[in-house]
Amino acid sequence: MNLLGPGDVFRDWLIEILGDRIKNRNCSVDVIKYESTSHTVCRYRFIGEDYSVIAKFFAEPLGELKDYDAYRAMITEYNNLNRAGQFINVAKPIAIRSDFNCVLVTEYIKGKQFLWYLEHHEHLCDVLKSTASMLRNLHDNTRSHYDKEKEFANFHYLLDQLRIEPNMRKCFDELLGRWWYSSLIDSEHGSMIHRDTSPLNYIVAKDVPYALDMESCWHHANPIRDMGTLCAEMKNYFQLNCGSGMKAEPYIGHFLWHYCRSHEEFYRNTRILPFFMSIGLLRTARLYRYSPYNQYLLTEALSCLKAIE
Repeated sequence: MNLLGPGDVFRDWLIEILGDRIKNRNCSVDVIKYESTSHTVCRYRFIGEDYSVIAKFFAEPLGELKDYDAYRAMITEYNNLNRAGQFINVAKPIAIRSDFNCVLVTEYIKGKQFLWYLEHHEHLCDVLKSTASMLRNLHDNTRSHYDKEKEFANFHYLLDQLRIEPNMRKCFDELLGRWWYSSLIDSEHGSMIHRDTSPLNYIVAKDVPYALDMESCWHHANPIRDMGTLCAEMKNYFQLNCGSGMKAEPYIGHFLWHYCRSHEEFYRNTRILPFFMSIGLLRTARLYRYSPYNQYLLTEALSCLKAIE
């Protein structure tokens, strides 16, 4: 246990910004560091107070991306949380401070991760229904113009990162061309999207879903991207842990059905979904670049794009 006591500068600052939420201002603070995160992320638990916060230090990157503007990233996520928090449940931002390694402090949400429901299948349909409703609220309340070019530029950027062998890359490029000229991918409006739809980035507390980690949010995006990338995460999970990605299909259909407002919208979004599932599978493929499983993900991503044929 790593305890901080009175006199520790960071601990004392936390006590100051939390104000009346902490009754015993002399309490010790237990620090719990999270593993497998893109930045240093810690939970600060106030002993005897039944209260915790999460601190994310943007100037302490742990992933591949090291050279970026930590201050800007801190401000971006703070603003995204405030914006999205007007319409959906998020880990509410409490404070930011640049001289503490660009830290963002948010409330701690006590609950089960979306991943837990995938692992246990317990109440998974209920969680998918409430998550679909949450994402729909975010998308409907943040409508703006749609930046189609940005969507496709990002797709090509992912392909460039993966350094796919030339013949397969040619197939991807040809299929992307068909999607570009198809009216399917066009949208009357764009929206703010969560974008980083990892099963680790949703917490369910008392049957209510919360969105976490909104640094990567996009604006002017196709709202079905959130649906497609989360569906790709489910397909990947079932392939790795349940023997076949096909076992995710009933859950994917259930998720999309509860997102849509009509049969017509469901039909249209069912046709669009494969494009964004392909993006989701490619994002996951980056984690398996040096594994044979990478080929499965690339093949599935290509198959999704072939839905345009």
